[in-house]
Amino acid sequence: MEAAYNRSVISARERKMTSNTASPRVFQDRIAPRDTELVGYAALIEMYGIEAPIREPSAVANASVKGGRKTQDGWTVFDKRYMPDQTLAAQLGFALRHEQIDLLILKRLFQKVSPNDIASIVQAEPTGASARRIWFFYEWLMQERIQVPDAEQGNYVEALDQREYFTSQPMNSSRHRVRDNLLGNPSFCPMLRRSEFLSNTIAHRWSDAAKELVGTIDRQVVARAASFLLLADSQASYQIEGERPPRNRLELWMRAVAQAGRRRLSIDELVRLQHIVIEEDRFIKRGLRDAGGFIGGRDWNNDPSPEHVSARHEDIADLLQGIIECGQRMAKSDVDAVLQASVMAFAFVFIHPFEDGNGRLHRYMIHHVLAERGYTPTGMIFPVSSVLLKRQAEYGEELRAFTGPLLPFVEWVPTGKQNVRVLNETADLYRFGDYTEITEFLYECVVTTIEHDLPRQIEYLARFDEAKGRIQSFMEMPDEMISSLINFISQNNGVLSKKRRRREFEKMTDIEVEAAEAMVRDVFDMDVPGDALEQSDDDDPAALPGRR
Repeated sequence: MEAAYNRSVISARERKMTSNTASPRVFQDRIAPRDTELVGYAALIEMYGIEAPIREPSAVANASVKGGRKTQDGWTVFDKRYMPDQTLAAQLGFALRHEQIDLLILKRLFQKVSPNDIASIVQAEPTGASARRIWFFYEWLMQERIQVPDAEQGNYVEALDQREYFTSQPMNSSRHRVRDNLLGNPSFCPMLRRSEFLSNTIAHRWSDAAKELVGTIDRQVVARAASFLLLADSQASYQIEGERPPRNRLELWMRAVAQAGRRRLSIDELVRLQHIVIEEDRFIKRGLRDAGGFIGGRDWNNDPSPEHVSARHEDIADLLQGIIECGQRMAKSDVDAVLQASVMAFAFVFIHPFEDGNGRLHRYMIHHVLAERGYTPTGMIFPVSSVLLKRQAEYGEELRAFTGPLLPFVEWVPTGKQNVRVLNETADLYRFGDYTEITEFLYECVVTTIEHDLPRQIEYLARFDEAKGRIQSFMEMPDEMISSLINFISQNNGVLSKKRRRREFEKMTDIEVEAAEAMVRDVFDMDVPGDALEQSDDDDPAALPGRR
């Protein structure tokens, strides 16, 4: 393998001689910068024909680069002094030192090379940190030992640089003298870079801020706020899927979400939850898929036109178990709860293990992890689905940004039932990935719920109670009727509509109505209205925020 690699690589000198006249070099649909050589992962992908996307390929310039490296049109371009030897060991060493760790590329490379090639790298430098990391990643990913004795010398090195990545509590691999601090396991292992945004947001300790706010509020107000936020989140979760479930189904789902974090997550538990989401099983199979799956449209012949192809059904159980075990390792290592929630929930929805209900269960998993880890105040959820609904376009873009690069590496054909059948091995596409950007998006949504939605709802309820007390001080009326009165006034620009005045509140005098309107406007800081807006006939007081 090594010899074939060396014979196939065109030297930098030869390429430089032809670079001024040659056509632009295209690599994975990208144009490589002129007068550069592919290096690291990109060089290995091209040489070994590796079927895997690369986030940001690297190249070495044939000249000097100010500062040693620069970014250019999605490439990282290094100074000429970084050029490694044209060998497997040197290019792989370059990738591990200077590029982001990419487990998918590493595994598919290791499937192409011989175990003897890796053994030769270790034997040439048995105490070298780079060689021992290559050795560790090979045996960890391939679950196969190469024929070299255990390392007896050399300081322990980290599998991941904890200054660059979020890591788990390390476990020493004495055979390689490497500290395994990966977040997951060979069945599922995400990467999370220590971006400035994630580092700063975690340091802010938003969970503590939410608990401090809730701790200053009357328990009854907190309970009512929790109830409304749960309702809002559940409704939004269905709206994201374009559904408006009947009230009994919504309440069943609300009860399930309210118990998030109490039951241990397992494949059986996920199947139980899907049964709650999918009541009718005449047309939709409940339980794990036993056929292909995709997201997207259809062509003129009703055949699939996918934007995303789901994991093969044969791989679902192993992938799900890997996600669950990864979450357990992250929790045991006290990795930030939102990071764990993001990785588990998004990995779940990319696999798409069910025929239907995946989106709602994906958002349920966010609530589950945050509740189980104690990130949310006891008895309360953050209405993340409500924020995702408001940012639905961005939500979709984030999902596509992750899955889009995977699609060219999935070989599929349409089936007679207008589904897809995957022809190649694709499990590793869902096992490994960089979740940094999509986790930043989710963290923004969580912060929005803590910084805006939670205090706004608590403030609304406090004002509502004040308005209720004022009205009760001058007029006897049942609690539920006063609540409806406040809702109708506050929702109609500070006045009671003529329709409601004639129907529910016909027994009120004009003076009483005017007094109630003035009190509601004063409490909610509403301007004196001009022309009041009439509410439609289908207004539902039970759906309004003040309803108990």
